[in-house]
Amino acid sequence: MGEGSRNVFWQVGSVSREDREARRGHRGCVLWFTGLSASGKSTLASHVEQRLFDEGYFTYMLDGDNVRHGLCTDLGFSHEDRTENIRRVGEVAKLFAEAGAIVATAFISPYRADRDHVRDLMSRDGDFVEVFVSCPLEVCEHRDPKGLYERARAGEIRDFTGIDAPYELPEAAELVVETQDREISECVDQIIAYLRQHGYIEAAVSRASSLS
Repeated sequence: MGEGSRNVFWQVGSVSREDREARRGHRGCVLWFTGLSASGKSTLASHVEQRLFDEGYFTYMLDGDNVRHGLCTDLGFSHEDRTENIRRVGEVAKLFAEAGAIVATAFISPYRADRDHVRDLMSRDGDFVEVFVSCPLEVCEHRDPKGLYERARAGEIRDFTGIDAPYELPEAAELVVETQDREISECVDQIIAYLRQHGYIEAAVSRASSLS
């Protein structure tokens, strides 16, 4: 801990997390989408955000590329920089959850220890929902919407996950979503069903009644 950190104290606000969640009618949490590039993380997270928003929930999406345009613009893709990138995102995601939001984060986050660190950051059990977006490497390469795999294979991009840098599979993800042969709507339904079943959001019927 640096000298400055020792002189900084946590300020407790007058509005509690419980107050915010009661006002909005649902729990805050972090949906942590992890998987290979082009596995469908950002697309899936975006559709989940849209579905939750349409149903009246307080939600926000944090995307890996977007964060690197601002908060993490100083970081590269070494193991150390990837770890710092995820640490920063984890702290931001925690703040969203404590504000009562359902935040969907879409990051490759290839290292298990980094994902576990974010889980440990959370204030309450259940705040961190790991969503492993599972898709075979060959399918991701075939999709390759940004041309990144092709460039990595050509040696133009180094430390690229799945090519010359590892992806450590989750060992106990709350959700495993297979995107290879499923429609995006099916995958979204799976995640929304999990949130309903575990009490993060209301049952569809009760929510519809409260909004009518």
